Amino acid sequence: MIDILYCGNDGVYDGVLTSALSILMRTKTREPFCFHLFTMDVSHLDEKYTCITEGHVRSLETAVKKYNEENTVRLYDVTRYYMKAFSGCPNEGAYCSPYTLIRLFADVVKGIPDKLLYLDADIMFNRDVRLLWDTDLSGYEYAAARDHYGKYLLYPNYINAGVLLFNMKLSRETGLFKRARWWIKRKKLTFADQSALIRATTKRKVLPQRFNDQKFLHKHTVVRHFSKRLFWLPYPHTDNIKQWHIEKVHSVFKYRQFDDIYEEYLRIINLPPKE
Repeated sequence: MIDILYCGNDGVYDGVLTSALSILMRTKTREPFCFHLFTMDVSHLDEKYTCITEGHVRSLETAVKKYNEENTVRLYDVTRYYMKAFSGCPNEGAYCSPYTLIRLFADVVKGIPDKLLYLDADIMFNRDVRLLWDTDLSGYEYAAARDHYGKYLLYPNYINAGVLLFNMKLSRETGLFKRARWWIKRKKLTFADQSALIRATTKRKVLPQRFNDQKFLHKHTVVRHFSKRLFWLPYPHTDNIKQWHIEKVHSVFKYRQFDDIYEEYLRIINLPPKE
């Protein structure tokens, strides 16, 4: 079983669907996938902060089972964990949303296996996920690639937490997540959960950039991360183009490598709802 974790509110559906399709359509394996979804309702902070709906879960499960009937989707409502650990904490107004914090409950949520690939929802696989999944994690809490900008602006091995391959067994033993939650509760951090994970780490494996490419899409790129990036033309500015912004992916990035995935994605979201 290959276990993937996504986190978010109902607004991440398009990202999770396109990301999951990219994994399934770029990977040749008979091994089934389990897609774990952490969600929560903190609509007291923002009306958009509601749980992923059962309808979207059913739609995602129908989509993934097309590739292997043994593929599954599991939804976990972690609201009670969040309210107990992080409600009112210094990082509740995190740079993205409170949903960036909830992967830090992976060690306490029941049903999470000993190996887990966490992905941000704005991730697309360009090549087989096994190239990443099969990484040897012996003696490491997790494996991650360097942050494209952080490796220049902060320090050379500063990692990006959008793609994290966890050795959950070792991470539970070392208390990685527990220490990270301690930092979140007690100190305002520049990049919230990413900063907390870095501070809590005992030992990590640094992966080549092709496993989390935040700026380019090369032939050897395994993971293209559609995070906010800097553009120099026609004037210096940032833009946050996500993979489901298909017209911009075509016009700005000139990518056509994902068109077969987009065709399937559009077919799914345009299906009439089941009675």
